[in-house]
This record gives sequence, C-alpha cells and structure tokens, in this order.
Amino acid sequence: MDLSFLTTTPLFQGMEPGDISAMLNCLRGRKQSFVKGQVIYQAGDCVNAMGMVLSGSVRIQRDDFWGNTSILSTLQPGQMFAETYACVPHEPLMVSVVAEQPSTVLFLETPRMLRICSHGCAFHQKLVENLLMISAEKNLALSRKIACTTAKTIRGRLLTYLSDQAKRQHGASFQIPFNRQQLADYLNVERSALSNELSKMQRDGLLQVEGRQFVLLVDTPDAL
Repeated sequence: MDLSFLTTTPLFQGMEPGDISAMLNCLRGRKQSFVKGQVIYQAGDCVNAMGMVLSGSVRIQRDDFWGNTSILSTLQPGQMFAETYACVPHEPLMVSVVAEQPSTVLFLETPRMLRICSHGCAFHQKLVENLLMISAEKNLALSRKIACTTAKTIRGRLLTYLSDQAKRQHGASFQIPFNRQQLADYLNVERSALSNELSKMQRDGLLQVEGRQFVLLVDTPDAL
C-alpha cells in the first residue's frame, strides 16, 4: 500500500503514514484489482464497504430496464464511491460502479469507522471529520447540479451553470471542467442541441466560447 499517496487523499488528509496504516488495519482495508469493464458494485447490491480508487478510473452509471446506460460521473485516483450506501448497509445501490480502465480499489468497512474504536485510535475522529467533509461537498455538488437542471430550456440550464461558474471563479472569463459531451451529460441534454444553443448564444452576443474557455458578455437574468 502506498501510504504516501494516501496522505494526499481527502479521506486521509492531515494524517501521518503510521496513523493511516493503523486505520487500514482497523477498517479491514483491502485492495482489489479490476479489468476494464468489470462491475465493481452492481445496482441493487447492499454494501458495507466504501471504495477509494488507487489507480485507473471507475465510472458511476445508471442502467434502465431497456439497457440504456447513463454515465453520472468518472472517478480518478483518490476519489471515493459508495460511502453513503456503506453508512446505511441495508439500502440497495441505485447505481452501478464499473472499472473504466484497469483499476485498483481500496475497500474500507465503513460501519467500523462510525463506531468508537476499540483500540482507542486518537486519529479516528480526524477520519470521521474527513468523511463528513467529503459527504458535505458531494451534497453541495449535487445541489448545484439540481439547480442547473431545473430550467426548462437548454439556454436556461446553460445560463444557470455558466453564471455559477463565473461566480465561483470570480470573473466573467473562466474555464469549465467539462468537454461538450460531459457538459451535455451534466445538464441532461443532447450534445447536438447543446452545441446549437451555444452557437445561438454567441450570435446573440451573450458569450464567447472556445473549447472549455468561456467569456460572459452581458448579464442576462431575464433569459432564464
């Protein structure tokens, strides 16, 4: 286990390698490797261990009755999944977790994290604080996404998202973390319709865009 890498992750932030080693033992940490396309957790599973990506990448996806797949997010090394479900071990997963490429995952038994440690680990509280912070940040991210997808029109969704990005990056010129397909998935719209609307918004003088770089030109609250 690369303890120096784990010290850089949000879950183990502020902990020393020796403390992390003890916590891995306490939480029955185990590594497991997966090939590309292998299902790590299947929707409907009940789990008691959250996962942290150590190498490769995994995707969170939702599959409907007819076999259509919607990719909700992609996780890179250091990021976690299923921590909420692992805290409520009898709640079945609503999504599946799949290896996007050959990946290694660290599994940690979450219920053991939430109980008072029988070994009296002084750093146990720090781990719980980090987990709470991670959960809070994910809840905020979900709230922002819900806010961006409540508008009925594509333009409304774009303006809500871009306005939020401008505020978060403190300026009318900013770069977004998504390519066109990812932005379309995030806003729950078709990519072609998204591209068409961006072209219209440029012609209307609302913004300039080149790749992931955006510049908002005017304040357009009424356009929502």
